[in-house]
Amino acid sequence: MLKQLQLQVSPATANNEILLKEEVALHLGFNPNISFTIKILKRSIDARNRNIKINLTLVAAINELIPQEDFHFNYTNVLDAKRSCHIIGAGPAGLFAALRCLELGIKPIIIERGKDIKARRRDLAAINKEHVVNPESNYCFGEGGAGTYSDGKLYTRSNKRGDIDKILKTLVYHGANEDIRVDAHPHIGTNKLPQLIEKIRETILYFGGELRFNTKLIDFTISKDKVRSILISELGVEQELPIESLILASGHSARDIYELLYKKNILIEAKPFAIGVRAEHPQELIDRIQYHCGSVEAVSEVRSYLPAASYSLVNQVKGHGVYSFCMCPGGIIAPCATQQQEIVTNGWSPSKRNNPYANSGIVVGLELSDYEPFKHFGALAGLEFQKQLEQKAWQMGGKTQSAPAQRLLDFVNGKVSSDLPSCSYQPGLKSVDMQQVLGKLVGPALKEGFKLFGAKMRGYLTNDAVIVGVESRTSTPVRIPRDKETLTHPQLTNLFPCGEGAGYAGGIVSAAMDGERCANACNAMLSK
Repeated sequence: MLKQLQLQVSPATANNEILLKEEVALHLGFNPNISFTIKILKRSIDARNRNIKINLTLVAAINELIPQEDFHFNYTNVLDAKRSCHIIGAGPAGLFAALRCLELGIKPIIIERGKDIKARRRDLAAINKEHVVNPESNYCFGEGGAGTYSDGKLYTRSNKRGDIDKILKTLVYHGANEDIRVDAHPHIGTNKLPQLIEKIRETILYFGGELRFNTKLIDFTISKDKVRSILISELGVEQELPIESLILASGHSARDIYELLYKKNILIEAKPFAIGVRAEHPQELIDRIQYHCGSVEAVSEVRSYLPAASYSLVNQVKGHGVYSFCMCPGGIIAPCATQQQEIVTNGWSPSKRNNPYANSGIVVGLELSDYEPFKHFGALAGLEFQKQLEQKAWQMGGKTQSAPAQRLLDFVNGKVSSDLPSCSYQPGLKSVDMQQVLGKLVGPALKEGFKLFGAKMRGYLTNDAVIVGVESRTSTPVRIPRDKETLTHPQLTNLFPCGEGAGYAGGIVSAAMDGERCANACNAMLSK
């Protein structure tokens, strides 16, 4: 007999199978000595008050086994397939588009400007230790895209855009922990994502797909409303490839792609995005606030049952949203520039979220009207706004990958910090007046936002925290338009703008779902 039920239990009970089975037996009204098994289907934390609870949906099996799910995907060998699709970018959108192509009998050919996972690591070390940015291989470009080193958060609100559970099953099939299908806010961890991405690559190659690293799209030819060929550069050697269809999943940092489209009079549009800083606190402080602890000892006790605490904050400040973005408990602030003369920050966490710091993007939502000083750049106005701020951060950080920074309370009070707290950002910090970095629009909005956040989370507004600039790649400031039904560009009937870089996703899962949608649309076009 199988019984599904919902329980609300203490963290201690949720982490002890014997105690949990006693709760289940009590809830179902049978003798706890009866032999039965349980499986947790969904899990979330309710920490809104001191009496913290864990919400569980689970199934109990009495005198029978709980059925085990068999993850099966209909990948077919496409080595000699008659249909093909070229995919620009090996991030989540591009990789999942390729996997879907395998299911549809289409040969995916991925063109990735960056390096494979292992070779990419050397370039990441060069940024952190030597302050040298390789514009083709960094935290944004390379196998897995920005997603490989972006924490591995899998929560999405885009439940109408695709099959979320299929994406999660695909990740489990390639090595992710099954808990990602259980937790309300699933997370893989930056330390585990690279191996998973490598296994996805192995699947694509095993079934006959292609993946070309160190290969960059530099141009394409158009005839009769179609892209007829693409010009690529592989380690400096140019080659023209005829194509049937093109999924453009180049990511939110591929500025040269936007510039190429703009130069060729292919329609693109400026879109709103957000910009700000990374705010980093001691993780123990965030735990104490969020888990309602009055002492270090209490934090230690609650953390024996609960993960590192996170937070989500939002307020309106003079018509602009100020909010937390990509909060990383127990995490690291990473240097994510794609050019030498800029500073870009992002955050990530390992799977255990056991680093001593908690960081989050705190950003200001911008509207098209905020780009007015850059309107002569047309659809690239937001891109130029973004560039200017990143270059200003580089200048004020000392023209290395050291980032400009300020203690949080000092920033709000307009005081340059005499020193800075320890921080997870490896290239180092330089104490500056962050108002000068952020400018007259973003700086004042952030100051007011931080004050409001301090009122919501007592203890958040403190000089034990540091803000690090700038958090500027929250999303793309450019949208590549597409038809709602065919997903093709309005001018090019075989070009499929896809994922974050085109403005249709915001995170690993939503990008993966969009990749699948574009592969389906590509199949529909090729089937005509």
